[in-house]
Amino acid sequence: MTFEEEQKIIAESKNYIAVNYQLNQMSDELLEQKVEEVVRQMLGGQYVSMEQTAKIVNQVFSSIRGLGLLDTIIRDDTITEVMINGPKNIFIEKNGRLQRMDAQFESEERLEDIIQRIVGTAGREVNEANPIVDTRLTDGSRVNVVLPPIALSGAVVTIRKFSKNPMTIERLIQYGSITPEIAEVLHLLVRAKYNIFISGGTGSGKTTFLNALSNYIPKDERIITIEDSAELQIEGIENLVSLETRNANSAGIGEITIRDLIKSSLRMRPDRVVVGEVRGAEALDMLQAMNTGHDGSLSTGHANSAHDMLSRLETMVLQGAEGLPLEAVKQQIASAVDIIIHLSRLRDKSRKVMEITEVTKYDIETKEIVLTPIYQFIEDEKSTLEHVSGTLTRTKNPMTNMDKLRLMGYRGEI
Repeated sequence: MTFEEEQKIIAESKNYIAVNYQLNQMSDELLEQKVEEVVRQMLGGQYVSMEQTAKIVNQVFSSIRGLGLLDTIIRDDTITEVMINGPKNIFIEKNGRLQRMDAQFESEERLEDIIQRIVGTAGREVNEANPIVDTRLTDGSRVNVVLPPIALSGAVVTIRKFSKNPMTIERLIQYGSITPEIAEVLHLLVRAKYNIFISGGTGSGKTTFLNALSNYIPKDERIITIEDSAELQIEGIENLVSLETRNANSAGIGEITIRDLIKSSLRMRPDRVVVGEVRGAEALDMLQAMNTGHDGSLSTGHANSAHDMLSRLETMVLQGAEGLPLEAVKQQIASAVDIIIHLSRLRDKSRKVMEITEVTKYDIETKEIVLTPIYQFIEDEKSTLEHVSGTLTRTKNPMTNMDKLRLMGYRGEI
């Protein structure tokens, strides 16, 4: 059966069910049963494999009660990202590679109907007055929506799929992102409450790495997580509070920002504050929290290197306090941030830890923050244009800020 024939059967089945059944009075189980009956009736005597029949039934059911075509895509665990550029142009990332799908939405109206279902389920709002929204699916997948007239070619939906299996340090070792020795060092740093920033470009695995690192947090601590759309999967922590931002409604009121949530979290007696991503003026509040007894904080930020992360932090802090001298900002960053872990997505689409760097001090003479690389990724002779091979290697630089490790009772060297 061709793609066009399949789409015709789906459309005819859906129309028949809409006309002949009272959908609002049917349970999901009964509807699914009737959908299967109608699809088999529409197929008539032509041979269609059981797999393709089941796929058609799922698409018809999803178009009535679910997210239509999106349900099929989301069920495919090999797909990590979905990019919908209007109803006719759908791209997916599969095994690290982008590819275009043959499937399409029936119309712009159908796509916008699905968008409203997604947004409504998460308690958000998107319309012409408020055409951009960040939200999530019920499974936790991150969703960004941009509606016309901002999006010129139709509604744009970008979905970062939520992993059913939370990332662990053990899996990062298995993938070759870090070594067992470095995993033990990270375990020590998290337990000793070093303030750690994870930097990297888009798709480099920052949130995934933050998730893995957060599982080193002692299970008896009180953790507050703050995110634009909740996607962290911290397991084993009983005293866990997850906070999520909220956009303003159509009247322009009711917005709750990351900055608001950081301020509020400090009144909740946290042992640690974990911020999914710092990207604006909230950086000032995050640094102040780190500098006022809330050690062990973890966060991520977009940057091209550990040094670039510092420059971006300076810019973000100045957004939150325009009158603050740059020298004071740098001193505050140097005092608050202990470790920067920089990730990168390499030319072969693999994700690696490129650098683990200590933020040593603020140098009064040069007026710059001093960074000391502790581990750096070095490519070996097996690397080619198509495949990256190498290891995260210990530099000769000693780690200078050992105070928190000593307070924890650790007497060794890093």
